[in-house]
Amino acid sequence: MNKLSKEYLAECKNALNVEQNHSLSTTDNWAHVNRELVHQDWDVLYKKLAEYVDETAVDDEAVQTLIKEHFKIACRFYIPSKEAYIGMGIFYKENEDMKKFHNSYHPEMVNYLGDAIVHYAGSHL
Repeated sequence: MNKLSKEYLAECKNALNVEQNHSLSTTDNWAHVNRELVHQDWDVLYKKLAEYVDETAVDDEAVQTLIKEHFKIACRFYIPSKEAYIGMGIFYKENEDMKKFHNSYHPEMVNYLGDAIVHYAGSHL
C-alpha cells in the first residue's frame, strides 16, 4: 500500500465507509450473512495465507488465488468496489482489533494481506 498516494488511500477508506453503510442500511445489518460460516471460511483462508507470508510475493499465483477467495467471502456481505476493497485492507491495518485478529495468524499478516488485496484489486476489479 506504500506506493499508493495518501489521497487515493483516503478515497479508498471513504469508499469502504460509504459502501458498507449503504449495504448495512439496506440489508438489515447484513441479516442475510451466515456470520459463523464466514468466520470459519476466513479462518481456514488465513491459516493457508499465513504459510506464504515469509517467503512469497503477494503477486504469486497461489497467494492471489487465496485473495480471490477472500474477495468472494467479502462479497457475501456486499460486492465492494475496487476502492472499497482496498479500503478493507486499510481498515484491517488501522483498526486495532482487526489488526490483532489478523496478526494472530502471522505477525505480518495485516500488512501482507493489505498488499495482496491492493494487487488483486488492481488486477481484477
